[in-house]
Amino acid sequence: MLVDSHCHLDFPDFAEERDAIVKRALDAGVRRMVTISTRVRRFDQIREIAESYDEVYCSVGTHPNNAHEEPDVTPDELIRFSEHPKVVAIGEAGLDYHYDYAPPEVQAKSFRAHIEAARQTRLPLVIHARSADADMADILTEETGKGAFPFILHCFSSGRALAETGIALGGYVSFSGILTFKNSTELRDIARIVPHDRLLVETDAPYLAPVPYRGKRNEPCFVRHTAAVLAETIGLDEAELADITTRNVFRLFSKMPKPAEAEIG
Repeated sequence: MLVDSHCHLDFPDFAEERDAIVKRALDAGVRRMVTISTRVRRFDQIREIAESYDEVYCSVGTHPNNAHEEPDVTPDELIRFSEHPKVVAIGEAGLDYHYDYAPPEVQAKSFRAHIEAARQTRLPLVIHARSADADMADILTEETGKGAFPFILHCFSSGRALAETGIALGGYVSFSGILTFKNSTELRDIARIVPHDRLLVETDAPYLAPVPYRGKRNEPCFVRHTAAVLAETIGLDEAELADITTRNVFRLFSKMPKPAEAEIG
């Protein structure tokens, strides 16, 4: 069994064949999918998708590249939406300095609101970090000092120092198809330092399809290719890696029920 801990089933890329995409994931042994919110104001769309499939759960949050569109999102609003039984996480939120969509201070304000919601609900915060390692480490360290909160450094592609900071603060690190790319030697080196009980796998579909599908539209069933490379990278067989990452998912996403037949602790 595998879990795709981060995908975007609400994106237009999937609109015409969402049923088939979910079926292909299930046929491939991907028994849970978490479809991730990028705009709180469109939460209804995410919720409806999660409600349509027993195996799909969701988050609520505003992506940092959209923070300028929703600058008034509050912890109370996030907490209220998170009461829905299908919501198992807060986010994705964070910092993205690669694109110039939202001013850094607007991103930071939104990020801190999401942190507070995660702290109060104890739902994991799905963190997007791109080209912002130092500021991300500073905010995580400062906010953890105010009170711990569960979090994931999703689709990890940052430097070793941020991974080490996240791990030291109790966070999880999730790897996407980027891990399978030929030029991702440094990222695979970082994967080797992550404790096994903090590892997750994801697709970030429809983006970042793993080898051998690189350049094509990604989808949840492809998470098995990332899992296979991660297993080889850290010296485990694929079944061991699947067991470890699945246990980690259900420990972190504690609100998400396990399949009855899954032999996981």
